[in-house]
Amino acid sequence: MKKILILIISFSLLMLTPVNQVRAENRSISNYQLKKVIKKMSLQQKIAQMYIVPVQSNQQDTATAIKEYQPGGIILFGNNFQNQTRQQFITNLDNFQSQAKLPLLIGTDQEGGTVSRLSSNPQLTSNRNFPSPQQVYQAGGKHAVADEAGATAKILHSLKINLNFAPVADVSDNQKSFIYSRTLGLNYQQTAACIKAEVLAIQKNQVAASLKHFPGYGSAGDTHTGFASTDKTLKNFEKNDFLPFRAGIKAGAQTVLVSHIFVNSIDADYPASLSPKVHKILRKKLHFKKVIITDDLTMGAITKFAAEKHVSADLLAVKAGNDMLLSNDISVGIPAIVQAIQNHQVKESQINASVYRILRLKRELGILNSQNIKNYQNN
Repeated sequence: MKKILILIISFSLLMLTPVNQVRAENRSISNYQLKKVIKKMSLQQKIAQMYIVPVQSNQQDTATAIKEYQPGGIILFGNNFQNQTRQQFITNLDNFQSQAKLPLLIGTDQEGGTVSRLSSNPQLTSNRNFPSPQQVYQAGGKHAVADEAGATAKILHSLKINLNFAPVADVSDNQKSFIYSRTLGLNYQQTAACIKAEVLAIQKNQVAASLKHFPGYGSAGDTHTGFASTDKTLKNFEKNDFLPFRAGIKAGAQTVLVSHIFVNSIDADYPASLSPKVHKILRKKLHFKKVIITDDLTMGAITKFAAEKHVSADLLAVKAGNDMLLSNDISVGIPAIVQAIQNHQVKESQINASVYRILRLKRELGILNSQNIKNYQNN
């Protein structure tokens, strides 16, 4: 019996490949440990985890801001990829991570086609081309779309990027609409099938996918520059626009990004990203349990709304039910949200739930491990 036991143990050790070791290490961080970390965090620290802040043009300024505010993540735009070698780029991101007590989500918009941050610096990718999803589909169908998404995610992962704000799950039959060229150019059912395949391909490479732009742009205008709205009914959304999002959620999408359009049939008073009603639909009707992220809160639709209503967009985004805010207003936003909690406008339990989802995401990506937790608890 003793010999059999030794053989079983030996076989188990042989089967424990390096990949399995990483996964086992991450699994060893229990949900209880995550909650214990959250309990130790100050209110300011918890709210900071809800921020994804833009990288500044000066690398040192970004490193200083990360060290000071300890955000949950950063986002890279096209200019943040330029004028550096591959090794310099990776070293910069490693430097950012070294300033964070808890590992950062590092995200970018790599859709392909007109929205391709990697195309800003071809030397990072050996001059690889990143065609639009429409072009890829026309050349090889759903499987080609999935292969391209997976190959792109592999490149992102090699560059230390762990969150891609893709795939675009919007559907539009209006070729003149601003979003059309970024969509797959397909109907709702075909788009849903592709989105499912893309999510699986992206996340297989330890990069989180982000379904965008919930609840679906359709033919609505461009919120980068100002207000945009749709009079489409909720029933129509449920029958059509929600299909790709449902497919992505069922495939395990780790984040959903919410747009700034006004959906008049759901909430005529607030843009989707700031609407509790829209977030309730995402949670209750689409049963999404993971991380909800706002679209960029510096876009024209939101800055105009905040100015006209004399409100804090960051605070409204939290009230609406977002877990993470794409915002460059962290220095003002944190105290405003703290004040709202102290005034009982927002429950601290809601903040705790958001941070819990964020830390679980980091654990799933393999960037939050036992050593991170130990170091954080000992600080």
